[in-house]
This record gives sequence, structure tokens and C-alpha cells, in this order.
Amino acid sequence: MKRSEQLSKLQNTEKWDIIIIGGGASGLGTALDAASRGYKTILLEAVDFAKGTSSRSTKLVHGGVRYLAQGDIHLVREALKERGLLAQNANHLVKNQSFVIPNYNWWSGYFYTIGLKIYDLLSGCLSLGSSKYISKKTTLEMLPNIQENGLVNGVIYHDGQFDDSRLAINIAQTAVENGACLLNYVKVVNLVKDDKNQVIGVQALDEETGTKYDIKGSAVINATGVFTNAIMKLNDNVYKKYIVPSQGIHLVFDKSFLPGENALMIPKTKDGRVLFAVPWHDRIVVGTTDTLIKKQSLEPIALESEIEFVLETAQRFLAKKPTRKDVLSVFAGLRPLAAPEEEGKSTKEVSRSHKIIVSETGLITITGGKWTTYRKIAEDIVDKAISTRKLIKKNCITEHLSIHGNKSTTNFDRENHLYIYGSDSPKIIELQKNEPELAEKLHPDHEFTMAEVVWAIRYEMARTVDDILARRVRLLFLDARAAIQSSEKTARIIAKELGHDEIWITKEISNFKAISKGFLLSEFQ
Repeated sequence: MKRSEQLSKLQNTEKWDIIIIGGGASGLGTALDAASRGYKTILLEAVDFAKGTSSRSTKLVHGGVRYLAQGDIHLVREALKERGLLAQNANHLVKNQSFVIPNYNWWSGYFYTIGLKIYDLLSGCLSLGSSKYISKKTTLEMLPNIQENGLVNGVIYHDGQFDDSRLAINIAQTAVENGACLLNYVKVVNLVKDDKNQVIGVQALDEETGTKYDIKGSAVINATGVFTNAIMKLNDNVYKKYIVPSQGIHLVFDKSFLPGENALMIPKTKDGRVLFAVPWHDRIVVGTTDTLIKKQSLEPIALESEIEFVLETAQRFLAKKPTRKDVLSVFAGLRPLAAPEEEGKSTKEVSRSHKIIVSETGLITITGGKWTTYRKIAEDIVDKAISTRKLIKKNCITEHLSIHGNKSTTNFDRENHLYIYGSDSPKIIELQKNEPELAEKLHPDHEFTMAEVVWAIRYEMARTVDDILARRVRLLFLDARAAIQSSEKTARIIAKELGHDEIWITKEISNFKAISKGFLLSEFQ
């Protein structure tokens, strides 16, 4: 997947069947669905693939236990089916994760066991494992750092854990392999309409070269997530809010705070939210929050109240108590919630179900949804494009379509951090052998190598230090200080590969350090 080849495809195509604005989970899924059906498909992303919400999730592929508690059976059943399909189609990235709920009163064990048995039943033949009631002794064995005082019993259940932005890149590669044209750093600046006020294309700006393109297409899809409202302003004079952004934050800690392979799930915190502590790339991700935000941002910042809430809750349930100075990285993500019909609804009450809006201009917009159901969302979007934009009907084939890199992954493979590349991992090892200097570690405290940086530039369309350290090798999310220390080395490799000068290197390091500030937590506040 090379940007120069994708630009050439853009320049040599007169008209597209489907134009997609936005390169997050929904947009990339739509590009793959449309291209695999045989439609001429182009996707334009203003920054980098999964730069926004889609790289900042809780790293779970799940049905949504709390949606079950809310009675949203349809969403849970749909998500559990998609969870099972994703585990088959991207086995190198989706791990069967056991979760333990510790209970501090006797009746909770029975209550959650019954609820989770329903969860198991809804997953049908795509179940990842049975939930069961466990004793206090077993709970302590499975969660060695759990608060023992007052512990009565526990419940174990299974869900999926994954790497979100790695999946985004692999979906992009699969879409390109199926004939789609995908471009990052190409921003849609206007919608093109005919004399009947119908959207017939977009005007886009290549942020790297300054070149403007008029791109014509039969169907235009707005899959811009939390930035949906900005595209709607280009579309319509009468403007209303289609998206309500809600922020969720996560704190990343050393593995010693949750040793072993099991995740912790607190089903009801003091304000009624769910809290997870999930093993991820040999670290622990703890979150999340649910805070309405007035303004969307590419680099949302964790609020002090959110940080305190996550820390305080983690301290209540963990015997070895994490503090501010233990936080390796903090990241915030915005959920693109579909605006509720009723004013004043809390974010906890707003359904995560997706909604497709067809404007009078013919623009098709997707709101809501979540990573787990990205494939089904994409199928629904393309079906809507067929019915409303008069495209020749072609059936969806993504249900059992293997994602780039897919291969059966054993626990042994997971001891090598390159497992996330799946079938591409031997090529990275070969790169290290052919160019021995690329076997050098990016940072002494982490396993990532220079070969992964070069791989990301040559085959995964990475253009900046942020692209690589945030979304290709995930160092910024795992250890913000280590990422900052690796930024110059990374910038110099990019400059060598793409032909940039010293001025570019200096500016790029400065840009990355500015972004990284949002991932750092001061010890004292």
C-alpha cells in the first residue's frame, strides 16, 4: 500500500461509484465492503487513518455487557455476532480475553452469572467461552492484585481484545488489495452539487503537495465520526446537530498492577459507569469515562476530573494502588454518538447503535456505531448507497472475508511482539536480516525495531512521526516519554525514506512533542 500508487489511481480515474470521506473504522470498513463488491471506490482521509476516535478505544471487541443491562438486546446480539466474525477474519489481532468481575457482596455473583449466561446465549455458535461463577480463592488467583478485603466471590466471562489502529491499517490494505483507492492527508474542502442540488462529488486538497482535485462520484458517504457536523455544514444551509461528542479517557500502567492474563471488569462504579483494566501489549489499559464535550478535536485532552475518577476507582479495587506518577500514558478519545431525539439525555442513555441519514442532497451520513460492528455498519451504508443512489445491486461478501495479515495465532506467537503483523511478520524479520541496522531497537525499554518504522513508511502509508509512534507501533499510547525520546530517530528514518531535509526533521520533532504533551500526566496537580 503506497501513497504514490494511490495518487496515480486518483489521477487516472474519471468517475467513482462511491466516494468516502473519513478514514476511521466506519469509512475504512465501507471502502472494503464497496471495493470487494466490485464498485469503483475512493476514500479520502484529511489526516491519517484512524487518527481520531478509531485509535483511542478501550481495545475491546465486545457485545457490550452494559448494553445488555440497558435491555438493548438487538445491539448486543449484532455486536456478539460481529465479534465472532472479527475473531475469525483478523485472528492475528483479536484475542480471546477472559474478564473477571470481583464481587463484594454475596448476591452479585449470582446476579452477574445469570446475566452473563444470557450474554453467552446471544453469541450462539460464535461464543468465545462460557461464563461461570468462581470462588473467592479462584478470583484472587486470577486477579493477584485485586483488593481482598470484603471480597466474596467472582464471575468470569469472555470477550475480545484487539489493537484498534493496527486493525484499521490492515482493513485499509485489504481494501486496496480489492481495488479501492485510499489516500491519507487529502482533505475534502467542499461538496460538488449539480443544478438539482444533488451531491455529485467532492473538492479535495492534497495537504502534502497543495494540489486540488475535483472528484466525481455516484454516491458520497460522510463517515467523519465526531467531525460529521463540519461536513453537514458544507452540505446544507439549514444546519442541525447530528453528532454529540462524548469523551472517554484511559490511563496506561505497568503490568505489575494487574499481573497475569486476565482482565478486570467493574460493572458498576460509584457513578454507574463500567470500568475495565485490560492487558494490552504487556501494559494495562484502565478506563473509561463518559463525558459530554462541547467541541471536537483531533487531539482531545483528558480532563482532570476524568483522570481523578479513573485513578480513584482503580485504587479502590487494586491492592497495589496506582498513582499519578505510575501513569505511562493517558489518552482521550471522542465517541461520535448519534444526537438523541430528546434533549437532556445522558451519554450513558444514548444508544451506540448506528444511524444512517440520507440528506435531500443525496449525501449519505453515518452516525453512532462502534468498532466491533464496523463491518455490519459498512454493509448497511453500501446497501443504502445502492438503494438511494441507483447503483447496480451487488451483494455484500465481507462476512467471511479475511483481513490482511490474518493467520491463526497461538499463545506462543504472542510472546513475540511482531504477532500483530500476522502473515507480514516474516517479511519484517527478513527486513532486519537484509538491513542489519534495522534490527536495532527504537527505544531500549521496548521491543519495537527500526524495521517496523521502515515497514510502516514503505507499506503502510505512514508519513509522520505521529503516524508511526501513535498508530503503527503504538509507543505513544504505551509509554509517552519513551515515544518522545524516540521521535528524532523516527523522524530521521522518515526523512531518509521520503527525501525530507533537516528543516522538515526539526519541524516534525516539534510537532510530535506538541502532540505528546496530551499523553503525559504530571505527577502533581
